[in-house]
Amino acid sequence: MSNTALLAMDIQNGILSRIAAADYVPRLTRAVDAARGAGIPVLHVVVGFRSGHPEVSERNMAFSALGASGAFTPGDPGAAIHPDVAPRPDETVITKKRISAFAGSDLEMVLRAQGITDLVLTGVATSGVVLSTLRQAADLDYRLTVLADGCADADEEVHRVLTEKVFPRQATVTTVEEWAAALG
Repeated sequence: MSNTALLAMDIQNGILSRIAAADYVPRLTRAVDAARGAGIPVLHVVVGFRSGHPEVSERNMAFSALGASGAFTPGDPGAAIHPDVAPRPDETVITKKRISAFAGSDLEMVLRAQGITDLVLTGVATSGVVLSTLRQAADLDYRLTVLADGCADADEEVHRVLTEKVFPRQATVTTVEEWAAALG
């Protein structure tokens, strides 16, 4: 498992507030703790912008409304990673500028530098960062695992379709408990 990394994506206060699953963070905490216990690097992926959002085009439907809000800038409390899964001092935080963990970030460089070939994906939203990252990672030839209950989405049916029908085409889909148990 030394070539494996767990990606905890968009576990930020301002994003978590959009989902209703109260049991999500405890499950994710279990996955992060299992990875740490097995010596698997945990990479925390966050969305973040400079003050004034100069990286955001008015043509971008997903992010253009952020301009006046100050959301996901250095002073925004909503940009903070949830304290239950906060990075340890030796863990890497990757800042991205779009939906995919690879978009506008140095994720691929960090993965190459650490010799990572296998990614375990978790995050919010299943239909956002997880889907976009899975597609790009598959095209980059990473071996992929998705922890279905380590992902969450505001739309439960979309989450179900992705984890049961779409993701299995490119990834092993399992649960946090099954994955943690397999780590031994």
